[in-house]
Amino acid sequence: MAGEREIFFEIARLGDVMRVSAIDGETGLEATAIGPANALQSDLERIALGKLERKLASPQNGSPPRPGRVV
Repeated sequence: MAGEREIFFEIARLGDVMRVSAIDGETGLEATAIGPANALQSDLERIALGKLERKLASPQNGSPPRPGRVV
């Protein structure tokens, strides 16, 4: 799925952790992976991309479930 889309990666080091976000260029959906700062950037990108692909493949297309119930 990611091969057909333009994916952007945002990388930020926050002290001892690294935060990598994968962002779908078409929908703007985002998925994030957080790991130790000494982890391989490519590993965190792969994890974030996998999360994004699952989000894009979900029937709700990544929208959060509705909380509670309507009475």
